[in-house]
Amino acid sequence: MNCSGCSPIYPIEGQGTLYLRPVSPALLEALQTKGRHIEHSEEMLWFHVSDIQGLQDEIEEIIHMEKILSISLTIQLKSTADTLVHDHEGEWISLSMQHARIKHADIVSTILERQFSSYMQPIVDASEGIIGFEFLLRPAEHGRVFSSYELFEVARETGLHSFLDRTARITAIEASARYLPRGVKRFVNFLPSSIYNPEYCLTHTFEAIKRLALDPKDFVFEVVETEQIQQLSTLQHIFEVYRSHGMSVALDDVGAGYSTIELMDRLEPDFVKIDRSLIDHCDQDRMKQQKILNIVEVAKRFGGKVLAEGIERVEEFDFCRSVGIELAQGYYFGKPAAYPPDGFVTHI
Repeated sequence: MNCSGCSPIYPIEGQGTLYLRPVSPALLEALQTKGRHIEHSEEMLWFHVSDIQGLQDEIEEIIHMEKILSISLTIQLKSTADTLVHDHEGEWISLSMQHARIKHADIVSTILERQFSSYMQPIVDASEGIIGFEFLLRPAEHGRVFSSYELFEVARETGLHSFLDRTARITAIEASARYLPRGVKRFVNFLPSSIYNPEYCLTHTFEAIKRLALDPKDFVFEVVETEQIQQLSTLQHIFEVYRSHGMSVALDDVGAGYSTIELMDRLEPDFVKIDRSLIDHCDQDRMKQQKILNIVEVAKRFGGKVLAEGIERVEEFDFCRSVGIELAQGYYFGKPAAYPPDGFVTHI
């Protein structure tokens, strides 16, 4: 079983071959009318391309044909050297994904070459003692500058979001092994849409924790999806798999977007992270205070620990503590950084 995005994606450093399937007589005729030399079998058809711009033009034209002919095509690209192998068991993707991979070639290279690192932002308890860190994706030193939002949006568009999500998790786990002692919580993000089969897709995550001799109890895997969760049962199953391996789970951005109180109540995460939009100036806003109180009350029912995100002022922190919120995170305590703050005990 292959995860999308695990295969090489460029057929060309000069020239290569474009393969399409399924074979359609109408498509074959349309392609041949343009003077191309088309070869085909019962399973697929193919023709030569000579450069990246030519490939981009060909794909755009075939996407147009696909719409007119009401067919759904998949594509595979091979370099001239790879074409000699005659192996087509690799990744077949949609035309739109391949088009996006060429269009966003620089960002795709950033993803595939893993030109990113994990920064750590402290999470504190009510007495401001650091109990853990959230790991956040940032550009690698001397690497291409990007925003995490941009990186994941391009990954979705190009079919590489499973690869990126998995690689980012492992990068965070490896960073935590370098800098954090046992007993410190490590909050690591994940996208539910990238995990179509938890038993298989999370194997690399669990193997990394085992390989580095880390304690599973130190890990909290945090849902950060902003899109509506289509299958709640799928996310519940992901939570069960994490917990069966001794890890905790968290629901992020509660109180904003699709991370509603009702969703929190049904999922019963170990940690509930209140969205920064509710925390901002919550000491001065009665409506925000009531929403925060509602979240705290619901979390109490199933024993979830509540964490306030985006704390930037002591007044916000004071209000959160006054209503029983146990944990906090935000620029008031520290910005994301490549290393733990000075004075924090590490393995180094």
